[in-house]
Amino acid sequence: MNQPTYNDYLKKILLAPVYDAAVQSDVTLMTRLSHLLGNEVFLKREDQQPVKSFKLRGAYNRLTTLTEKQREAGIIAASAGNHAQGLAYGAKMCGIKATIVMPETTPGIKVEAVKRFGGQFVNVIQHGTSFDIASQYAYQVGEERGLTFIPPFDDPDVIAGQGTIGKELLEQLPHLDMIFVAVGGGGLAAGIAVYLKQLRPDIKIIAVEAEESACFKAAKQQGKPVALPSVGIFADGVAVKTMGAETFRLCNALIDEIVTVTNDEICAAIKDIFDDTRVIAEPAGALSVAAIKKYVKEHSLSKTKLAGILCGANINFHTLRYVSERCELGERKEAVFAATIPERTGAFKQFCECVGDKAITEFNYRYAGEREAHVFVGIRLKEGAQEFTALADTLQNGGFDTFDLSDNELAKLHVRHMVGGRPPTILNESVFAFEFPEYPGALLRFLSTLGERWNITLFHYRNHGAAQGLVLAGFDIPPGSREEFDEHLKQLDYQYQDVSNDPAYRFFLSTPK
Repeated sequence: MNQPTYNDYLKKILLAPVYDAAVQSDVTLMTRLSHLLGNEVFLKREDQQPVKSFKLRGAYNRLTTLTEKQREAGIIAASAGNHAQGLAYGAKMCGIKATIVMPETTPGIKVEAVKRFGGQFVNVIQHGTSFDIASQYAYQVGEERGLTFIPPFDDPDVIAGQGTIGKELLEQLPHLDMIFVAVGGGGLAAGIAVYLKQLRPDIKIIAVEAEESACFKAAKQQGKPVALPSVGIFADGVAVKTMGAETFRLCNALIDEIVTVTNDEICAAIKDIFDDTRVIAEPAGALSVAAIKKYVKEHSLSKTKLAGILCGANINFHTLRYVSERCELGERKEAVFAATIPERTGAFKQFCECVGDKAITEFNYRYAGEREAHVFVGIRLKEGAQEFTALADTLQNGGFDTFDLSDNELAKLHVRHMVGGRPPTILNESVFAFEFPEYPGALLRFLSTLGERWNITLFHYRNHGAAQGLVLAGFDIPPGSREEFDEHLKQLDYQYQDVSNDPAYRFFLSTPK
């Protein structure tokens, strides 16, 4: 099949019958954020779709192109979230039987939503512990049963369906200067770009990726789609290892720039969206706002019309704990740091006097030895990073050494909840951060897989309502057995990282040497 031309895409987008299922979503002026940034910031509200995500557009558009024979045989897809819900909704409207394969790690709320949207027309199969495994299984089942596979992004009709957002934006904001679009597999960005660049080539289009899953950035560097070794789990809506071939062709030619954002910046953007709209975006849905804030600051923009897309609001409720914990760090309204306090009478009081009347968000202290102690401190900032720099200088002049942990993932994810736990004796301890698929019984399976050959000296686990479990584990590894231990870890088939030299661990959890 020949690649569609840009003009072909323009016709597909203009003729796409998506409004049989989808709605033309509103554009909201974010008044609070616009005032703070000195620019007009608009938000395209795809949370208003019946399935709370833009994915309905592409899925429904693809369904309308099926032949009668394909409709009678049925369709199949693999998805852990929004594509599944959009396809289920569209299948029910079209009266097409759909089989949707979802990983076993998919939160129950999403599985139930797919069943609810699809009703009697949808059969959900849960298979495997990752999207890749589920996708391979879906292809296999589709081949065996003669079902048409509906991909989540790398398909011209899916891309055209998403491109209707670009059509609406141009009608709603005819004088738009820049648009920021989240990229996972690339279908949304490709569809919007191929429409806008033909009618308004002067509009700057910025692709936005999570730092932990920047597959477009990697593809751009290599000149072709490449597989990332791993992807982050927080912004699950864009957690794609390899972007599509067709979406890359379009994005590579039409996207002006790429911006990557951190998890903390995403959390801050979720709060910004809530403050202006009272809507709770999912992490992927807040990517564009996170990038707008970052881009405006880095490029000193002013009096510019900027638009972002709230592309989804299907957030797992328990994820809000993590968002609340990290949003002020992302806004640079909070700093967390370690400080060394000499063990002498009055030193603790003197430290507090140096901190002064600043709002303390967290304070962890425990006697740890005869000479000094380390404290973990969180403070609220009114003036950003420069305020913390001034405080660090004040503390230094008072005889207290500090170490900024505001960007230290180990400190924010694990150590802040474990401060005060040093082993009483010197150990041959090595510490590792693990990821494993999250599902009922997964933690027990993880521990069973680790085995009992090496003594566990430290263990911390938190369930964030995500598809992956995050564990910090320490092991007492006797001299001469490290090679055997490393070989054991390789055989476990878990993602892991040795964090034994991380400063957060050294400050608060390791044995002083």
